Amino acid sequence: MRDPMLAPFCRVEFNAQELMAADPPIWRDANKQLVASISCPPRARHAGTIGFTRWRPRPLKDPFNSADFRTQIEPRPGFFAYQPVTSPQTTVAWYLNFADPQLFGYYSGRLFAQDETQVTEHPALGAVREALSKSDIAPLTVENKLPTPALVTGVERRCAVATEPNAAANRPSGLYGNRFSSAPEEAVRKATRAIVPPTISNILAIAALPDNSGEYTRDQILYTLQTAVTGFSAAGIESERLQPAVTEIQIHTGHWGCGAFGGNRVLMALLQILAAKLIDVNKLVFYYGDASGLAPVQEAIQLLDKLLLTSNSLSGLLSEIVNQRFRWGVGDGN
Repeated sequence: MRDPMLAPFCRVEFNAQELMAADPPIWRDANKQLVASISCPPRARHAGTIGFTRWRPRPLKDPFNSADFRTQIEPRPGFFAYQPVTSPQTTVAWYLNFADPQLFGYYSGRLFAQDETQVTEHPALGAVREALSKSDIAPLTVENKLPTPALVTGVERRCAVATEPNAAANRPSGLYGNRFSSAPEEAVRKATRAIVPPTISNILAIAALPDNSGEYTRDQILYTLQTAVTGFSAAGIESERLQPAVTEIQIHTGHWGCGAFGGNRVLMALLQILAAKLIDVNKLVFYYGDASGLAPVQEAIQLLDKLLLTSNSLSGLLSEIVNQRFRWGVGDGN
């Protein structure tokens, strides 16, 4: 159900080499400077064209027929691997950026959560931020309290930074979040692997609601669903533009909004799965991290399947989700 009437309200393309020369990322954290020296050594060449688009909220449609839902949900352990697709002429993959309303707004500093890790591994994302900041295109994913997902296509992943705990590599507690900037230089060097040649990623940046408390309201649930539906639908439209012969669109995601923002893992998984079904994404790949992250995904799948048995309207389904009385959690401090 990708809406052909949905179109970006801004589009710009960058030559990757020219972008990195004119508006290189500005790394303010010493360990990120170290990673950049590995991913982008002197005289490094940057290939391809990077596309940037922003999208207005897509209206949600009623009713629906759950019998038409065909989306494959694939839980996977760990975190984004950015593996190249096996059939690039017919498959397009997208990786979520768990964005702040300010797109890539904190990429250069001490933070090293999902957003900042992704930009560090895809340094041209920082260059996109710098270039847009000097233009009349606002680098935002939320504007006037409305979601405006941002898509970046064709960006090189030039390194991989291992963040999991590894005592032998001098990172006994890992490098995620606040641990990265204070880690010894040698630990960061050992954790960083240059990718030669670089792989290419497509990035879908959507911002979850910031941390709150108590039970989720209907408006909060509706906003979150509309954000995901708009972003996933935009990815579908851009996939068909990039590869007219595409037959499989993949969205790679995880526990979006459940780290620093303290989102409810079951609810946020459920809403992403529902969004993927509503717009007929072929495959939603859900990276759940360590073993503790699998149960919320499984619970979300089972609960949504149960609710869909008695719901054929979005309004009714939203009421049933509200009636589950999901509660906000507590941010993880990262």
